[in-house]
Amino acid sequence: MKQVYPTFILHMNDGSEYPFLVFVPDMDIFTEGKNFADAIEMARDAIGATGISMEDHQEEIPEPSEQTDVMQKVKQHAKDVDFTKGILTYVDVDFSEYRKKIDTKTVRRNVALPSWLNYEAEHAGINVSRVLQEALMNVLNVERNI
Repeated sequence: MKQVYPTFILHMNDGSEYPFLVFVPDMDIFTEGKNFADAIEMARDAIGATGISMEDHQEEIPEPSEQTDVMQKVKQHAKDVDFTKGILTYVDVDFSEYRKKIDTKTVRRNVALPSWLNYEAEHAGINVSRVLQEALMNVLNVERNI
């Protein structure tokens, strides 16, 4: 699922290593960046990680707000830092692709095969796990991230 979230980036001229402060109101995320491009990448990463965590906890990922609604959210959070003085930009995240990128651990599954088929696979030197992965990707019409 691909979404585009309104994101505020405020450049603080304070000489710090990470002078670009980032706020994603729809997900209540704060992060920072070394420069504008880094700030956008950090926002994308934070949105992706938060969305994947929400999916894993069976929580609904919030829909992106319209510009007028997001401005109200930002004004409500303007206690310490007024992000309304920053730049409103939009950051896209493909949650499915993000999960493929970060969730690379392997999972053990118990698969039942007829003994004769297992015998044939072993004698042919076939990696059954690899064949199963390829078959699942084919059936699900998804590609491996390299």
